[in-house]
Amino acid sequence: MAPNASADNLNNRHHKAEKGIKHAQADLDDSSHAQVVAAARLSAAKTRLAAAQHLLAGTQRQLNAAQLVDTQMQAKLQQAESDLADAQQQVAEGKANVTEQRAQIGRLAAENYQYGDPQLMSLVVVLNSQEPGDVTNQMNTVDNLMNRETATMDRLKALTVLLGVQEAKVARTTATVATQRKAAAATVVKRQLLEHAAATQRSSVATLVASRRSAAQAAARNRAHDKLVLARAKKQEARIKRLIMARASKQKGGYTGNTSGLLYRPVPGWVTSPYGWRIHPIYHYWGLHDGTDFHAPCGTPEHAAESGTVISEYYSDVWGNRLYLDLGKVNGQNMTVIYNHLERYKAHPGDHVSRGEVVGYAGTTGWSTGCHLHFTVMLNGNPVDPMKFM
Repeated sequence: MAPNASADNLNNRHHKAEKGIKHAQADLDDSSHAQVVAAARLSAAKTRLAAAQHLLAGTQRQLNAAQLVDTQMQAKLQQAESDLADAQQQVAEGKANVTEQRAQIGRLAAENYQYGDPQLMSLVVVLNSQEPGDVTNQMNTVDNLMNRETATMDRLKALTVLLGVQEAKVARTTATVATQRKAAAATVVKRQLLEHAAATQRSSVATLVASRRSAAQAAARNRAHDKLVLARAKKQEARIKRLIMARASKQKGGYTGNTSGLLYRPVPGWVTSPYGWRIHPIYHYWGLHDGTDFHAPCGTPEHAAESGTVISEYYSDVWGNRLYLDLGKVNGQNMTVIYNHLERYKAHPGDHVSRGEVVGYAGTTGWSTGCHLHFTVMLNGNPVDPMKFM
């Protein structure tokens, strides 16, 4: 993709995003201030609750992991302490065996001292014996004594080596136990901290649940009230429509031809929310946005879309200060334009105004979150898209 094309695409997406934000904000203008506040409070409560629930879930996962580690560490500690006890028992037994072997060697040494060196004893036996059988028997006895001493010494050496091994094992196991105890203590502390955090967060969630419920109840009450207000406004609209149709039945002539560019743009500002069907962002019903919203700072002059007669102006809780301008017949149908949310009027009922003449000034009266013009075009009392005529 060429660099310029990429830049253009990025700019288009940026403009679309900005346009979407403006439209979303403009859609709020079809809501009462109380309901906008209530909806914002409810949305904030839902957001805080979701965040608190997410935090609690994360803490609970950490707590579960800490409890598992704690259980594992306690098991390791118990095993290490059991291994230490076994090693200490083996060392004690090894020391007892070494002591026994040394005692045997002591006894052998005493016997050698009493009877002399076994090798010398064998020479004495040979010299003093008269019979060959006596010599053989006595020599066997001497050999047995020497073998016994050698075996005892060998066992002593082996036991001494084994004792050294067991003592080294005791040292290692003692160090392992100390490490496991320290780790187990740390997991206990972490678990306790997480348990406290989880308890605090559960309390916060409970509070936010109550807050959300309160906000939802307030929003529901405001919505019910707004529904009644809107119903009254619709009745008043129906009355004006009857007035329009009564005038239309008496009108003659009018404009016939191409309607593109027929109407003068009432304000120079850009479109913030177009005509059309949509889901209302607060009331959540599928409804018609029956006009085009234009950007118009407070006090902006609003101009007659075409020459005509002001047939009505009144205040509505929903649309604020309204002005109806009858433009006569267009292709056989009566065309009436409506200016909503005016700050004040310039023209009044019965006045005939020329195309482009100022009829009022932009405001934020009625259900509005900021100064703008909600401009409606009606054919035979039914709303149509104003931009088709500009």
